[in-house]
Amino acid sequence: MRILFVTGTDTGIGKTWVTAALARAYAAQGLRVAALKPYVSGCQEDGTFADVEALCSASSPPLRPAQCNLYAFAPPIAPHWAAQAAGMAMDRERLTAFVREQSKDRDIVLVEGAGGALVPLGPHWDTLDWVKDLGGQVLLVVGLRLGAINHARLTEEAILARSLAYAGWVGNQCQPQAPAQGTLESLQQWLKGPCLGILDWGCSHFTGSLP
Repeated sequence: MRILFVTGTDTGIGKTWVTAALARAYAAQGLRVAALKPYVSGCQEDGTFADVEALCSASSPPLRPAQCNLYAFAPPIAPHWAAQAAGMAMDRERLTAFVREQSKDRDIVLVEGAGGALVPLGPHWDTLDWVKDLGGQVLLVVGLRLGAINHARLTEEAILARSLAYAGWVGNQCQPQAPAQGTLESLQQWLKGPCLGILDWGCSHFTGSLP
């Protein structure tokens, strides 16, 4: 069983979209895949969580929401702040145990974070701290929009500074208009990890190199 943690340069840049596409690509190879969103904040008007539902469906075999997600908060704010507003705190060891439990009988487990790589998850620990607990590799999703170059380089530096196993990055065109000229070329020049693929706007199939 492998664990691949999917993080991103920011919020709203398509981490769930890429995670689901990767899950379907692995499943197409005959692998048993769990795509997890252990913590999420920001629900739909009907009280559901779109990210969780998307990853449940992309898993093979499909998951129930309780198998995909442990902590769910309605306000669309940073998860540690949402937890505090709910009068609770996310438990680091419980999160790790949840992923381990859902990893049973799976060939690969994709774990999607919320927001960017350095979003706090508790008073004294952040996303990359928890990734070190989990082990596995980190995949960086780069939202191809204005600011992508700086955000991607900073995020990659943070990943490498923590001495985490770094699989590489995927570019996701997260808005209809194409990124500014030179954006993709600069990312390919300056980022240290390999570019595993580029997802065009609206594309739900991953055609790059699976990490």
